[in-house]
Amino acid sequence: MYGFSIHEIDIDTQPKLLEKYDTCVPVVEIDDKVRFRGTINEVLLVRLIGTNES
Repeated sequence: MYGFSIHEIDIDTQPKLLEKYDTCVPVVEIDDKVRFRGTINEVLLVRLIGTNES
């Protein structure tokens, strides 16, 4: 639909990510930039995804 894929990472298996994001999950990255930490704003997420359509 939007031309992207979701890549789920279990931070419990990666010590560096666990240290960085332990209390901030979920974390959403779009175009290699962290856009959300801890909570996701659905309206903003839809806008961000829409700007990345192919």
